[in-house]
Order: sequence, then structure tokens, then C-alpha cells
Amino acid sequence: MIELTLARVAEIVGGRLADITPEEAAATRITGTVEFDSRAVTAGGLFLALPGARSDGHDFAAAAVAAGAAAVLAARPVGVPAVIAPPAEGPEGAGVLEFDTDGAGAAVLAALARLAAAVAAELVDGGLRIVGITGSSGKTSTKDLVAAVLAPLGEVVAPPGSFNNELGHPWTVLRADRSTDFLVLEMSARHPGNIAALARIATPSIAVVLNVGTAHLGEFGSREAIAATKSELPQSVPANGVVILNADDSAVAAMADVTAARVVRVSRDSRADVWADAVTLDELARPRFTLHTAGGEVPVELAVHGDHQVSNALCAAAVALECGATLEQVATALGGAGPVSRHRMQVTTRPDGVTIVNDAYNANPDSMRAGLKALAWMARSGDARRRSWAVLGEMAELGDDSISEHDNIGRLAVRLDVSRLIVVGTGRSASAMHQGAVMEGSWGAEATRVADADAALALLSEELQPGDVVLVKASNSAGLGSLADALAGDAERDGTTAR
Repeated sequence: MIELTLARVAEIVGGRLADITPEEAAATRITGTVEFDSRAVTAGGLFLALPGARSDGHDFAAAAVAAGAAAVLAARPVGVPAVIAPPAEGPEGAGVLEFDTDGAGAAVLAALARLAAAVAAELVDGGLRIVGITGSSGKTSTKDLVAAVLAPLGEVVAPPGSFNNELGHPWTVLRADRSTDFLVLEMSARHPGNIAALARIATPSIAVVLNVGTAHLGEFGSREAIAATKSELPQSVPANGVVILNADDSAVAAMADVTAARVVRVSRDSRADVWADAVTLDELARPRFTLHTAGGEVPVELAVHGDHQVSNALCAAAVALECGATLEQVATALGGAGPVSRHRMQVTTRPDGVTIVNDAYNANPDSMRAGLKALAWMARSGDARRRSWAVLGEMAELGDDSISEHDNIGRLAVRLDVSRLIVVGTGRSASAMHQGAVMEGSWGAEATRVADADAALALLSEELQPGDVVLVKASNSAGLGSLADALAGDAERDGTTAR
């Protein structure tokens, strides 16, 4: 973050000082990072006292200051120097923490948003370029690719993992400082208006919309409502900015009509401003293609896995080209950009030849289909066919469509000739996935349902054979990340990876 006095922080957020005099606040400088985990505070940093589901950050404020934090941003006095956030009002503070009943979390998050907005505005005036990314699936993978292709052009700040909500978004903004050239942000939504609110904190000059799928369908009610919410991002871009749209998704392509900014279209199915053809996959489903623009073409070999990564890479390429990269720079950067964020299409080959595809961080029908297709490709490419295992948990937040969507995924696993399907979970959705596979023609032990990750691990430990390929995928709430880590553990300790 840029250096600010504590008095200036209080002024920006509209807060009052506690346990520190105005004179002391004017002399106290925030020189470190802003953190919501007291274990991560740095010298001179600012600690966010947020209430959580199991603990309250206010209880750790004194420890954070003892560890080096200069002060605390809190909802009430905490016995150490602090800025007390005013009560949250309006859309900035509405529904920010569903588990927070007294509004303390909303107040702190609204103050954090105001602080991030002020810092972003100052940095943009100094030349910072902000890239915003949204879509029903692929945001984190694309964010990682965008960060990689921009790295040769300057200093890049991007969130770790999926820091894309009302806490992670401003927290990421405040990682930028005067040396930052590019700030890459991914933006998620659970309700209409969420993306517009995030865009007000740090308005992108370049926006990317990947796709409109059925993630969070239970929250939005319809794909049309999801599209309307995703369109809040291109609507936020000023007229002198750029909106990059995946033209292969009709709902995304239609967003060209709602933005005043210049539109750049990407496609893998037809000629566009940035497009791909001659797409092939290697034995680990890493795509190769020719990247085309009006200025020329270049061959690209991706280091990430899955045919769906082609569209993500095209969007990343379009961002880099808008920022001044050459085609050759883009191709080189994409070729060296392997998986960064954990549990997202991480491919690891163990010493015994078993390949683990760890995509356990999140899941929706679109990403499930992409993961299964990548698994099927890995199993049938190469000199000899390999046995394939799909270890799948439930997809969350699908609402009334949950049963039918899980049924569809079970059936797709059979159609793709996946050797073994293990459905993890005891709920109705898991039952529907297993039953879908059975009804599609899975016989005997080809489709199995187990209660939890431990049972799945026990089955796999007993039955996996050298050369097998295993996909582990579910919504994060299913907790299959630890299962995938356990399966890949030997390879990770030995440093064996999918190279």
C-alpha cells in the first residue's frame, strides 16, 4: 500500500480515533501491508479487526499491534491505537458478511472499501492500469495467465487464489503501491450489484468477460440474471477503456451493447480481433494453437491443462496486446505460465506413474464438463490407453437445478468412457450424480458412491494402478482438496510434476 498517516486513514474512511491522540495519529505512518490475519501482520501495517464465523478479529488486535502493526481498523475500541469505522450504510455495507449479525463486519469492510478506492484513484492518476476479470468459470486461471503475460511489461499485483469478493478485492487493491504498473483483479458475485460495487472500488480500464454459465444459479435464479450481473463489469469501464469479450459465448458477446468502451472480441471458433485455430492437445491435455491478430500470427503452446484454457489464454493475450506486448512476448509468456493457484487443474505425476488432476477448489456444471473432458483426453492419448478415475463431489449453489445438473454430470462421465466414477457425498445431489451414471449404463463397480473423502481415499489407495489418471473435482465446500493433496503427496515431496 502507499504510505499514509493514520490520521489520513481515519479521514478517508470517515472514522474516529481510539487509544491514540490526533497528534500521535498524524505522526503514525502505515508503511506495511493491510492484513485481516493477525499472524500475517508486517511492521508498520494495518490490522483489520473482522468478526468471523468462529472468531472475532477484535480479540486479536492487541496481538497484531504487539507483532508490529502500527494500528487497527475496527468497529469498536480494542485497547490499542485504532481507527473506528462508522456504521455501514447503503450498498457499500449491505449483506457483506452474512454471518455477522451486529454489523461490525459490514462497518469494517465498508471502511476498507473506501480506503482501497482512495488508494486506487491515487495510483491510477500516477499511471496504474487496472484489469478486471469476471465470468462464471475460469476467473482464477485467467487471472493467473493475465498476470504472467503482463509480467514482462512491468510490476504486476494480482490476488492469490480466488480473492475476488468484498474482502479479497480491496485487500488486493491495497497490495499495490507506486511501483505497481498493473493491478489484475477478479470479480465474483453472489447477488446483483456485487460486481458494480467492486468496480467502484477500483474501476478497470480493461475488463474481461469470460462466460455466462450456471455457477450460483441458486442465488440468481436464472442464467439471464447471471448475465445481467456479469454485464456490470463492462458497464463500469469508461469510454476510453477496453472491454474484452469472449465472442463464443452469445450472452457475453451481447455485452458489447452495454458498454461505452472499445470492444475487443476473442474467439476460437471464428475470426475475431484475437482468435485461435489449429487447436490440438498433448498427452496431458495442454493446448497448442495458432494465435491470430490483425498484426500477425504466432504459435502458442500452453503449460496449463484442458481445452477450455484456450479461451482463457486468448483473453489474456488480448489484455497483454492492449498493454503493448508483442505477439512473440505473449507466446513466450503463455508458454511459461503453468498452474499457479492451488487446486485448479494442478496435474502431478507420482513416481508410480499415477497422474493426479487436482481441480478440487471449485465446481459448477461448465467446469465439471471441462474437467471430465480433460480427464478423458489424458486417458486415451499416448501410446496406450490409461484407466481414468473421476472422483467427484457435489456442486454447490445450483438451486432448483441441482438434481438435474448432477444427474447430467454422472451421465457425461459414462458417455466419455471414464473407467471409474467415485461420487463423494451423502446428499441428494450426490445421489443424483451416481444414479445418472447408473441410468446411462454404468455397471457393477464402474460407478461407486462413498460417504466422504476418507472413504474415497481408502478405495483409491487399494485399487489405483500404475499409469491411472485421477480427476478430483467438487465445490470447495465438499472438502476434496485434502484428498487430492493426499493422493499427490508422494509426488509433491519428490518434486515430480507434470512437465
